[in-house]
This record gives sequence, structure tokens and C-alpha cells, in this order.
Amino acid sequence: MASLKRETDDLEVVLLDIEGTTTPITFVKDILFPHAKKNVRGFLERNWDTAQCKEDVLALKVQAEKDKDMDGVVSIPDFNESSQCLDLNGDKISKDSIINALVKNVIWQMNSDRKTTALKQLQGHIWKEGYDNGEIKGEIYDDVITALKHWTSNNIKIYIYSSGSVDAQKLLFGNSKFGDLLQYINGHFDTTVGAKTESKSYKTISEAIATKPSRILFVTDVTKEARAASEAGFTTAISVRPGNAVLTEKEKSSLRTISTFDELLFDIEESSSKKKAKTDS
Repeated sequence: MASLKRETDDLEVVLLDIEGTTTPITFVKDILFPHAKKNVRGFLERNWDTAQCKEDVLALKVQAEKDKDMDGVVSIPDFNESSQCLDLNGDKISKDSIINALVKNVIWQMNSDRKTTALKQLQGHIWKEGYDNGEIKGEIYDDVITALKHWTSNNIKIYIYSSGSVDAQKLLFGNSKFGDLLQYINGHFDTTVGAKTESKSYKTISEAIATKPSRILFVTDVTKEARAASEAGFTTAISVRPGNAVLTEKEKSSLRTISTFDELLFDIEESSSKKKAKTDS
């Protein structure tokens, strides 16, 4: 097993992935996605006349046009924004017909594992409604809570980097089964800074938080992400949790792996102690 320690500067920041790292990989698949599918129609019907919903619908229409040549895509009829019941040729089209097309398009995107901004935007709004009314509680591993508190008490800053939108990240941590955990998190990043498998994305994050790459620990369950972060100069650790992808023997021997955040606490504490000793001397 590779060690977390390396001949670099003391660690100042922990950057965390979510799915498979802080949160069971099944939470998104078994809780969030089914909730979005089940509630997309009701959400559109309840919020149809709001500015936010109109923005969501427009974004989905634009995306559907981009996807028009893809197999199985469900097109969304053009309609007059003011009346929302006439298409651009003046023919009548019911709101129900438009919503039916939107629902089918969203389900198609989700079944195709699309990660379009339009889809993420609508999903985020549906999930917010679910979090707000108590239907959803963010799943966080018990050992993560201990680590968040420990790192904060040792002046280690904590950031999140996930393919889920920043808004979705805040909803999960702000409405967790342990309560509001946003007090422990210094900031959030999503794929607007770049793909998680590209080293330049981690360089962008390092610059954004004004911290040298060698002082940042990135924890994820995806080896390609860990290697990209390592190429950028980050220290890395692979989260091995139930349901996560099985690692090869080569991956196990070349990468630091952890099954619980408890395994990181001593290393971080030791780094903080060294840093304090340097300051006091």
C-alpha cells in the first residue's frame, strides 16, 4: 500500500469527492435519481409559471435541439413563451403535451446517463424541493463527520470537488442526516473548472484556493481522478467503500487506499503538529 506521506510541504487543504467517498455510491443511484424521475412531472406542473421553471424548460429545449441526431432523443415542441400553448407556426399545443415531451426527454437523458447542464439544473431544483420538504436526507458516512470536525479543529481547510453541481453539493451537506455540515466546508467545485480526470482541473483549483498543490490532499474513489490530481502535484488517497469499483492489484500497490477516513486523521494531525512546531521555533 502506498503511503500518504511524501517529501513535500505540510498539508493545508483536504479536497473531497462525494459519491463513493463521503457518501455511499448507492445514494445517487437509489435515492436521488429515482426521486427525480418520480417527481419530474409534478415539479413541472407545480412550478410551470415560475421564472426558474421557464429557465429550466428553455435549457432543456436548447439541449434537445443539440441532441436531435442522437438515437432515442425525445424532441420538445417549440411553443410561444408568452402563451405557452401555441407553437411557432400558430398551431395550438397543450401544456400537457409540452410537459409530456419534457418528462420523456428527461427520462431519456437519465437512462442514457447524460450529464448535461440542462438536466443537472432541473434535477437540482427537484432535489431542493425534496430536501426542503424532508423527503430527502443527505447520506454521509459516520467517519466523515469525525474527520470534518478533526480537520477543522486542526485548521485544515475542506473543499468539495464533484461532478454534481455546486448547488446539489450544498443541498446534500446542508441537509444531511447529521444536520447542516456546511459549517465545515470552505468551498465547492464542480466540473465548470474542468473534467475530474484532467490534471489541469486540479491546477485550476489550486490556484483558486491559493494553495500549493503539494499542500492539498485529494480523496476520491476513482483512480483516474487520483492520477490526474497526482500529476498536478496533489497528495491522493483512494476511498475503498462498499459498492465502489474494485481496484486491480496494480492500483492497490501504487496508490494509497483507505476504507475509512479514520485512517487519514493521524497523518493530518502529524502534519499539523509539524507545521505548528515550525511556527513556534
